[in-house]
Amino acid sequence: MPTITIDGKPVTVDDGATILQAARAAGVHIPTLCHRDGLPPSTSCLVCVVQVDGAERMLPACATAARDGMAVASETEEVHAARRMALELLLGDHLGDCLGPCQVACPAGMNIPLMLRQIAAGAVHDAAGVARTSLVLPATLGRICPAPCEKVCRRAPLDEALAIRTLHRHAADSDLAADSYELPERAPATGKRVAIVGAGPAGLATAWHLLILGHEVTLYDDHDQAGGMLRHPELAASLHADILDEEISLVTRLGARMVLGERVGVADLRAENDALIVACGKVDGATAEALGLPMGSRGPAADRATGATDQPGVFVCGAALSPGRMAVRAVASGTRAATSADAFMRGDAPPASGREFNVSMGRQPEDELRAFAEGAATGPRVVAAGGAHAGYTDAEAAAEAARCLHCDCRALDDCRLRRYAMEYGASPTHHKCGQRKFERDASHPLVIYESGKCIDCGLCIEIASGAAEELGLTFVGRGFNVRMAVPLGEALSDGLRQVARECAEACPTGALVLREDAPGA
Repeated sequence: MPTITIDGKPVTVDDGATILQAARAAGVHIPTLCHRDGLPPSTSCLVCVVQVDGAERMLPACATAARDGMAVASETEEVHAARRMALELLLGDHLGDCLGPCQVACPAGMNIPLMLRQIAAGAVHDAAGVARTSLVLPATLGRICPAPCEKVCRRAPLDEALAIRTLHRHAADSDLAADSYELPERAPATGKRVAIVGAGPAGLATAWHLLILGHEVTLYDDHDQAGGMLRHPELAASLHADILDEEISLVTRLGARMVLGERVGVADLRAENDALIVACGKVDGATAEALGLPMGSRGPAADRATGATDQPGVFVCGAALSPGRMAVRAVASGTRAATSADAFMRGDAPPASGREFNVSMGRQPEDELRAFAEGAATGPRVVAAGGAHAGYTDAEAAAEAARCLHCDCRALDDCRLRRYAMEYGASPTHHKCGQRKFERDASHPLVIYESGKCIDCGLCIEIASGAAEELGLTFVGRGFNVRMAVPLGEALSDGLRQVARECAEACPTGALVLREDAPGA
């Protein structure tokens, strides 16, 4: 029984065990994409490489036998660089979106595809929760937002973009009209107090998220009503004041205290609270001077991503940070400020800035776009029978939401390629190759196959072989064009009659996924 060391940890394993098995026994995590217990190693992904003393090159942990006295290093800079390169090469011709283009374009990063699926399924309350989590004021913004999400909708070139704004308005309106609106659960009280100067969309969003995180929040505004830019006369024609009032009331019902119609001394607020958020629109020199904040060309000097200033515990968001008139951007800025202030008060490291990791297919040729849309509901945008002012009925909203092409990855939460790309800082564009042609096989009753996401790991082929599928799966093509397919060009349903579900569950990238309507999906 050989004894080896992995990252300085000694471990004894059975004869014939691999370095990967030894690492698991030692509690050391080594990433893998093409490995599955019980199947022969294919060493195709090379994400599991390690350094072994005496070896001239890095070795795949999944296929290298542990030898007595072996010293293995799995967490060196060289190993990380090699794994990152392997991941970037796999990402180089990966054809698929991680996030839907609409979610990427939304300044608040709302999970629009999830919301649309929920509305299409009749789960309007759940959809409203998704919208409020990101937008805080989804019914209000559903009436005034310029909808940058709709401008990038992949459905637009085919007929017409999804009515995303109207749909999240419908979900929020329906939820507000419910007999008993359920406020989100708040975390246990932290004992920390936060003052927010400005009760416009940025301040309200900041308050909402800080309250949920368990902090005590007071909003200060020198106007008689909260709402900030949302009270502007230009918006009166499209924005119902009662809807805005009702959504603001949710913030106070959640626990926010409001001090309105008074001008406050910001320096005193900083001294009396654990954190101060400046969300009052344009900040003048006197306010900045009182806080000790240097002024830049666009306002107070602060980190554009986190809102943090050089004064500990002081944060800036909304138009005070980035002047503009798009309320959804102010909400997004307030959300980021809340996250930053929460980390500060807990003594945690500042949150990482930047958007979520995403691989994007970009613009598709018309023939590929039509193939992408195959199976989706057809027809142009649903028009509300009662007019735009009335909005959708439940049936109309469900029909409109069903037009979504579901551009986001069906395996987003389970994709190991994405998870390890984020872990090792891999760039999806560093080794960009010639893009494959989009193809989707939805002929199987249980699974959907997109060859552009396949990394040729061979797991599904081995699983089908082990189950003695009559046809099974195999690799076809040569060189970079090798792809998994059913032999003799037969249908996927003929190749996978017994183990389609197991193959989908083993796929590391979402190339083979369970259909949303599959039993148990």
